Amino acid sequence: MDYTSEEREQRRSAADGKGEESTCRSPGNVILRKPYLLFLGEETNPLKAKTAFGLRDWAAESCIGQTRMPGGTIDLGLPEFDPATAAAAGVRSLVIGVTPPGGRIPPHWSRMLVAAAEAGLDIVSGLHTPLESVPGLVRATAGTGARLVDVRRPPDNLPRATGKRRSGKRVAMVGTDCALGKKYTALALARAMRGHGVDADFRATGQTGIMIAGAGIAVDAVVADFIAGAAECISPAAAADHWDVIEGQGSLFHPAYAGVTLGLLHGSQPDALVLCHDPERTHVVSWPDYPLPGLQEARDLYLRMARMTNPDARLAGVSLNTAALDEAAAQEALARAERELGVPAFDPLRTPLDRAIDAILG
Repeated sequence: MDYTSEEREQRRSAADGKGEESTCRSPGNVILRKPYLLFLGEETNPLKAKTAFGLRDWAAESCIGQTRMPGGTIDLGLPEFDPATAAAAGVRSLVIGVTPPGGRIPPHWSRMLVAAAEAGLDIVSGLHTPLESVPGLVRATAGTGARLVDVRRPPDNLPRATGKRRSGKRVAMVGTDCALGKKYTALALARAMRGHGVDADFRATGQTGIMIAGAGIAVDAVVADFIAGAAECISPAAAADHWDVIEGQGSLFHPAYAGVTLGLLHGSQPDALVLCHDPERTHVVSWPDYPLPGLQEARDLYLRMARMTNPDARLAGVSLNTAALDEAAAQEALARAERELGVPAFDPLRTPLDRAIDAILG
């Protein structure tokens, strides 16, 4: 059955506490209010607007319009609104969809952000500048009900992990490196699973994923002792037939980010893993002294670590980013990975996902 997001949350709430202790005793996920007005600043480079394009492509139903500063040329093909008009049309949040130099909010943006807050829109940012530091922005929220939401700031009072098993099913994305498609794999699988009648939700663990899903926790900003607890909050107890599709972060083979990956893996307690890999990549990006592992080595380490909190964890598929390959080379890489690991291999943006879904469901 294809449940609405509201029905899925009701089923999750009904399941939580049925013979189990809830693992999350804190506010948990950052919750965003939809629909969105996407703010594009004066950006002219599409590469600097990946968040906006990602939202348009993966959360189209939540994106009502766009707004730009003078000189901006990025066009998402959405209606152009000013904040007041957007609020009148039912928009709830203005989302900063571009990354300015240094990831910091330029001072001249403050007029637009203040106008949006005065119109009652939440301001949502994944940038490094705290929204409360923008001149006039806190004052503009007074009496309007607008919130300032820094999605990279985790909720207060996150719990440490309990390690207790909980109801529902989970499939986690893991990778041989960073930035090779874990988020896109999770989004594509969640969408396809729902299309197959599976009760499934994408669970966001990074800033762009949170904006797409409307909820989540940026686990790389969580104090280390509470990463696994945050993962329990992201994916708490659910109905027995519900699947959470969990966005991966980092890599166990990354010299800087392996700790985030391990905490997320332990707290997620996945029933199934999907290993994500770029077949053209030989070394960790920006770390040339660290060669990437072979697929079997990666599988074995991820399963060993996952089985610390879920002894039944299994590998269900391998997702390859074949964007740099022509069709023949892509098919060869997929066939080779499938032979090596004995599970379905796919490219979430290039190939059908039916066999991968069957393998995840077991």
